[in-house]
Amino acid sequence: MKDIGSKKLYRLPQVLDLIPVSKSTWWQGVKDGIFPQPIKLTPRTSCWLADEIHGLIDKATGARS
Repeated sequence: MKDIGSKKLYRLPQVLDLIPVSKSTWWQGVKDGIFPQPIKLTPRTSCWLADEIHGLIDKATGARS
């Protein structure tokens, strides 16, 4: 996890530790707009805002209650 000011960023392995899907499923979900869009740090480095990932988890678990 990288900290940019008050924003925390997760790399893909950290995201997949929290959301148990395969890499290909994750990237397809990003493409389809189901999962948040990445922030490109370099052409080969993508990160996601921790707040967006936790919001996705909250939305999914909130649907169950």
